Amino acid sequence: MPITPSPAPPILRRALDEVAPHRRAVAWASPVAALWAVWASGPGWATPAVVVAAVAGVALFAVDARSHRLPDAITVPTTVAVAALLLVAALAGGTWDAALRALLGALALAGGYLALHLINRAGLGLGDVKLAVLLGLVSAWFGWPALGATAFLPFLVGGVVAIVLLATRRATRTTAIAFGPYMLVGAALALTGARLVA
Repeated sequence: MPITPSPAPPILRRALDEVAPHRRAVAWASPVAALWAVWASGPGWATPAVVVAAVAGVALFAVDARSHRLPDAITVPTTVAVAALLLVAALAGGTWDAALRALLGALALAGGYLALHLINRAGLGLGDVKLAVLLGLVSAWFGWPALGATAFLPFLVGGVVAIVLLATRRATRTTAIAFGPYMLVGAALALTGARLVA
């Protein structure tokens, strides 16, 4: 009797469906993101968590840049996996201070984005708030300055890009711009800076 492979879990199928239209770009960029994550994390016990976040970040960047969506099917399981890997890192390395800081950082960054979402629901979506949990976890693990930069840099980078788009008439004041990619770029710049000054 032939053996049929078991179907993928629903959340995995949904994640693959979300990435499918962008699979070529994700396939090319993911190894680069993984190598960067190994470098940016030290490497150390937290390296697997940063690699998972970086590779998922590539997929989220591609999806949000093209469809203005940050799918829960990618964000939620990635956040759970990263939190679990950071817990393992804390157990292995005895770095409970970093684990507590990561938790507080996730709550703080998500709380800030939630406040901005409630002030202007059209400006930032709940997908951005959920992504902030993931980015807060990872960046705060490496210190409060990294978290602060992760909070500030997306708005700086996004503002500069918006000014350029307006100046070149490639966008207007009412043009919708996906913010997730700027959050991801800001976090990557923050972790790169933290690694360079370490």
